[in-house]
Amino acid sequence: MRKIVFVLVSVFMLISCKKLEKTETQQEKEPRVVWQPYDEAADLAATEMLEQTRMHLKLINSKVLDKNDIWKTLEPELDFFSEEKYDSLKKYILEKDIPTIQQQIKDGRLTYEELTLFYIYRIRKYESDNALSLNSVISLNPKVVEQARDLDKIDKKNIDINSVFGMPILLKDNIGTKDMATTAGAIALQNNKGKSAFITERLLHKNALILGKANLSEWAYFLCSGCPVGYSAIGGQTLNPYGRMVFETGGSSSGSGVAVAANFCVAAIGTETSGSILSPSSQNSIVGLKPTIGVLSRTGIVPISSTLDTPGPMTKSVIDNAIVLNAITGKDDNDVASRAVNTNFVNSIKESSLKEKRFGVIKEFLEDSIYKIAIEKIKKAGGEIIEIEPKQVQLPGFLSILNIDMKNDLPAYISAQAGSDVTIKNIKDAIVFNQQDSIKRIPYGQQLFEGILNDSTTIEELNNIKENLKTIARNYFDVHINTHQLDAVLSINNYHAGYAAVAKYPALTVPMGYTSKGEPKGLTFIAKPFSEASLLQLGCAYEQATKERKEPANYVD
Repeated sequence: MRKIVFVLVSVFMLISCKKLEKTETQQEKEPRVVWQPYDEAADLAATEMLEQTRMHLKLINSKVLDKNDIWKTLEPELDFFSEEKYDSLKKYILEKDIPTIQQQIKDGRLTYEELTLFYIYRIRKYESDNALSLNSVISLNPKVVEQARDLDKIDKKNIDINSVFGMPILLKDNIGTKDMATTAGAIALQNNKGKSAFITERLLHKNALILGKANLSEWAYFLCSGCPVGYSAIGGQTLNPYGRMVFETGGSSSGSGVAVAANFCVAAIGTETSGSILSPSSQNSIVGLKPTIGVLSRTGIVPISSTLDTPGPMTKSVIDNAIVLNAITGKDDNDVASRAVNTNFVNSIKESSLKEKRFGVIKEFLEDSIYKIAIEKIKKAGGEIIEIEPKQVQLPGFLSILNIDMKNDLPAYISAQAGSDVTIKNIKDAIVFNQQDSIKRIPYGQQLFEGILNDSTTIEELNNIKENLKTIARNYFDVHINTHQLDAVLSINNYHAGYAAVAKYPALTVPMGYTSKGEPKGLTFIAKPFSEASLLQLGCAYEQATKERKEPANYVD
């Protein structure tokens, strides 16, 4: 009898304890943050006063996406993640590079779960505030916290601090992820749950965490003409944290650039055809690499041009860029341009120096005070400056490369990679789909899509255009690189992105400074094919010598 009584008392105590624990936990539960739509009229009217016509906005928030849905499935994970907890973690995460974050996890100051929850909390915190929201994120991975917990079970002792292991990374939303929709910002692809891109699989293989999808210029800014960069029907208008509704975000990897700048993720992946990594990286004061075509696979990425497209890492520092690049390289047999890359890019920047490196400095750009100061700092660090005056040349037929490639490449992507719910098959279908509700689907028009159908360039003519442009662009750079034995040509932002694109030359942009109004600028290093290691080395040395990046002032908390 005594034994029975003891068991009953024990059970009662256990139940009581559980009830007590639940009650205490409920008391600690954070109130849920809810985004509320608002009247955008005054904000939109203010953009009409800006000199930059591409900042004359017709809308800010998406008409098809309720922002609460971005974090809805993760709300239970945030219920017990308090503002106090968030504040206690900031010193370990904000503006920190990957090796620093990894070391703090190894030292027990932080876990992968806490790191992941921190970013989700921060995204919700800012994106739900209509005075500060940036519209940089389209969706979050509903499984990411659970995946982070699994990684926390692994012994941290052997984890390389120079790796993406457990690092929450955002992907531009034209990069495939089988468990999430890949929309390219377009309503026509809103339910596109297709295959994971090759580079997505590479990240997962290295135990990176796919935090979610970043907003972008719809169809990678190959839809409308003269429209705002960073706009998509799904994600709304991406805004620049350094000048919200004042400065452009750059495009088309707008959300990737903004999210990295605002510390919404450890790193992001963007894509470039001509300037789409360099532009938003420069505009948001981060590091962006546009690699040589073939260094990174394009399989599983919604295309513009199989000739010019490439993904690339977008990060707050050069070391992070090298770490992410290491993770996503690999030979892809399904991409005809793909090549095996055996370089360890992290090791390649360990001996970074500007001393005795030779730089081609574009003489007319020296009128830009920020560029001029950057060159003086390079000279002070031991770099050799050679002023060059490249002769401006046209790139005839450039648009036809994009037109004809996309006309052929999009149907191929849909057939091989897209989900079964995608109803369009080609550009013509997309045009017709958009016309059914033009106010919601194409408020800025679809002039470039219409231009694709009107372009009658033959494949033979296209091949001639490609070869001609490659020759023109390579001569543009090589006449100076070869004559002066340059390590790199130095440009500003994405000013030479078109030349680098058709030459198939890699380019790296690194924060260079800010205008008197606070708008960021990037110093862009351009060199010959497959010189990514050299560019990262030069970029790292410049970064260490100048330390120009600053957090956006309204996003430091």
